[in-house]
Amino acid sequence: MTFTHKTLLAIAFGLLLPTAQAADGVAATVNGKPIKQSLMDFIIKDANTRGQKVDDNTRAVVLNKLISSELVLQEAQKQGLDKKPDYQAREELLRRELLVNTYIESYIKKNPVDEAVTKAEYEKFKKQLGDKEYNARHILVASEAEAKDIIAQLAKGGDFAKLAKEKTKDTGSKDKGGDLGWFPPTSMVKPFSDAVTRLQKGLYTTVPVQTQFGWHVIKLEDTRPLQVPAYDKIKSDLQKQVQQRNLEKMLNDLREKAKVVTN
Repeated sequence: MTFTHKTLLAIAFGLLLPTAQAADGVAATVNGKPIKQSLMDFIIKDANTRGQKVDDNTRAVVLNKLISSELVLQEAQKQGLDKKPDYQAREELLRRELLVNTYIESYIKKNPVDEAVTKAEYEKFKKQLGDKEYNARHILVASEAEAKDIIAQLAKGGDFAKLAKEKTKDTGSKDKGGDLGWFPPTSMVKPFSDAVTRLQKGLYTTVPVQTQFGWHVIKLEDTRPLQVPAYDKIKSDLQKQVQQRNLEKMLNDLREKAKVVTN
């Protein structure tokens, strides 16, 4: 049986913090110290939530892991490891991470993304993609002079794919003669996409195109109508994008309200 990162964090805090004597069942005792039944129940519940089969054997495995952890915990405490500054700092960071993640999960649950918002996001996505996609090749070099030399060779009848295999710095397309496959303009950096959309089929750029990656010579092989993914196929990704923006806004709002002093 495997446990999620958050489940393990919960187990760690349940074991590393002093056990409170409360109205809680005891799953086992180790050297007189109890392992709470509620800790067992939490692990089983988490496993059920994730679709794992839970039977008597699973419960025995969980209890055995808790007992083993308790034994190591007690030994670590005997050696005073829980008093060391590095441990205490790590414990505090884990506690903060666990609580922050719990808050974020709660925030997302309380602020679901409305279907209308997701559909509006889809329409914006389609508009950004445009109505065409392009099939192009390119040759990427380090300097403008190299790019101009390649353009001169092409003007004399040089083969674009052959020159790409010989000279391009783009390892991803080198063996394919510079072929980038089909792509919408928005998937490329702007100087590159601007150059591609201005080209006519079968032609190449007669002026080198500069991007942050270097200097490009680009040839447009073909264009076709863009097939936008169906809404249902990307709905989940769109929801996550909206959720991320909502979380960023929430954090910005908290910062605006807070009095922060750095030393």
